[in-house]
Amino acid sequence: METTTEKKYTFKDFASDQEVRWCPGCDDYVILRAMQKALPEMGVKKEDVVFISGIGCSSRFPYYMNTYGMHSIHGRAPAIATGVKLANPDLSVWVITGDGDSMAIGGNHFIHVLRRNVNLNVILFNNEIYGLTKGQFSPTSLVGQKTKSSPYGNTQQPFSPGELAIGAQARFFARIGGNTPKEMTQIFIDCEKFKGTSLIEVLQNCPIFNDGCFDEFTDKKVREDKQLHVEHGKPMIFGKERDKGLVLNGLKLEVVTIGENGIEQEDLLVHNAKEEDPTMHQMLVRLRYPLVTGIIRSFDDVTLEERKDVQTKEVKANSKFRKTDDLFFAGDIYKVD
Repeated sequence: METTTEKKYTFKDFASDQEVRWCPGCDDYVILRAMQKALPEMGVKKEDVVFISGIGCSSRFPYYMNTYGMHSIHGRAPAIATGVKLANPDLSVWVITGDGDSMAIGGNHFIHVLRRNVNLNVILFNNEIYGLTKGQFSPTSLVGQKTKSSPYGNTQQPFSPGELAIGAQARFFARIGGNTPKEMTQIFIDCEKFKGTSLIEVLQNCPIFNDGCFDEFTDKKVREDKQLHVEHGKPMIFGKERDKGLVLNGLKLEVVTIGENGIEQEDLLVHNAKEEDPTMHQMLVRLRYPLVTGIIRSFDDVTLEERKDVQTKEVKANSKFRKTDDLFFAGDIYKVD
């Protein structure tokens, strides 16, 4: 895509004139502002940015961005976005989706855009509930969770977006709390620089139908002790006192305390987001204490567009046809008088 140094945008340049209509206290406001702040730092022309959404509270997003966009079909945003990107590879394409939109009716489109590695970005608003349709359980709702469609408690095991993504060969996966705008803004900038499909799961609170769904990890009082925000090339360390960390004990990750049992900071695992083998990334995604946030996986690989370009050039080079008429008149022909 074309970058520009001619005009320096501000977040106001990316805010539309539409009234933002989400419930008071919803983290969607934070995500929207983080994106509007991130785009000026990406160096992309405003007319080259496209947001494609499905159906759900999150899918109002394109209306609130002063860019091109499409409010599309339930679950089909990745397919439509793939078409947009393949038709015009110079565009910066973003998919906006929710946990229900992407992993229920849109499940196949979601996993296949990841495995194909199309050069676009997916932001998954995960609030573990169907919000727009008033509080039914979703594919990420917890077992036992009481909702409008599970009044006695949900009996279905939830999907983990990160586990599903890495299992579908995602090359880039990040996770971030919906109440951390500074870190979220930086992740949006980083994922735009990544060549391939980037998926960012935002742990987004729904104050109406699933209030406090991630408080045990994202509340400011516990965040430092319950979250490990990983950075490539840095030790996996966390805690208010920065005295906790991760080591590998056999085939399991183990939390240790620096200074106890001879543990030093040098003994902690160092995060390698760029490792091709996803084993450690999958282990980090599955961890519940601490909950791992930040860019967990960022492995550079060939994109779908690059593979298709190579194939097209090879076919053209070996083809005896140079124009369409060559193909039309290559076989038996007859004339109708």
